[in-house]
Amino acid sequence: MKIDFNEINYLQDPNWQDLHADYEQFLLSMIGPTIIDITGLKTKKCRVITTLLQGSEPSGLIALHRWLTTRNVKELPNTNLRFIICSVEAACVKPLLSKRFVDDSEDINRCFGNQEYDKIQIENQVGSYARAQLIVQTIKDVNPEMVVDLHNAPSPCPTFAISTSITTETISLASFFCQTLVLSDLELGSLMEQDFSCPSITVECGGRFDEQAHEMAYAGICHIATYEYIDYIQPETCIEVIYLPLRLQVSEGVHLSYAEHDEGYSGITLKHNIDCFNFGGANKGEMIGWIDGDGLKNLRLLNKHGCNVIDEYFYTRENQLVCKQNLRIFKATTDKQIALKDCLFYVVKQTNNRI
Repeated sequence: MKIDFNEINYLQDPNWQDLHADYEQFLLSMIGPTIIDITGLKTKKCRVITTLLQGSEPSGLIALHRWLTTRNVKELPNTNLRFIICSVEAACVKPLLSKRFVDDSEDINRCFGNQEYDKIQIENQVGSYARAQLIVQTIKDVNPEMVVDLHNAPSPCPTFAISTSITTETISLASFFCQTLVLSDLELGSLMEQDFSCPSITVECGGRFDEQAHEMAYAGICHIATYEYIDYIQPETCIEVIYLPLRLQVSEGVHLSYAEHDEGYSGITLKHNIDCFNFGGANKGEMIGWIDGDGLKNLRLLNKHGCNVIDEYFYTRENQLVCKQNLRIFKATTDKQIALKDCLFYVVKQTNNRI
């Protein structure tokens, strides 16, 4: 598949023929990344929603198609809306919506950065960096008053939002989708890290196979389309704030397994149901897996200064991997490919912070 990473397509106020009968047909009708612009009551203001930055995370696309095909076209949204559907080529690989990014490419949500860095990568790497820069520009073109990036976790988990700042605006945006907002200072090259001079959040809508995740995404889009002001909305329930998570990763060259019992594998073995910890965390002294004779050297948990702080969070008990603190765990997955390429899960020391 030859991909033009510098091309993007536009649809203005699409009709039912453009949208097709269902979201799968709609996806297959696109030939690349696509922008859908919807005219609102206040045409000098625009709100931006991105989806499918990773082609295996369908809730944003499903919710967007539902909103477009069921809304009353005579009732305009409060402002202009710009929807950006990003990794169409990856999403179209069969089985549909199963591939994170196309082969011989890069995860686009690790390719955003400053312009000098982008120029270097475009010259020496694949075109995902060029597409990332193009997406940034299409957002800046409309001078948005907010940006929301819709994702899914690879395994079942509650919906949560992520931002690089905690403000009344980001809390308000998060409340459209969920009751949890994560403050992150991780530098991963993600869209959320870019400065659009407006509130910006990422929303992990839940597991990619969960109908409830699609419902959460749809409800959030409806809120964004209809609310007159988004700078401060009094949440119906308190918003929990989780501060500064770290990413637990497997050290280079270490073997990863999942098992119900200790099978004596080399490297690191996590419990086969590790994603259950997404719904409540793990307690001090709780075992989450098994580890070989190299112990904690099999893992890395880097803080923002690049220091491995694994021994502040975990310890070994014989050959067991055990929590040293009460921990909040999220985005734990049994998808081995994602776990190795991205991380095993995100983790913070357990605290209670509600706003």
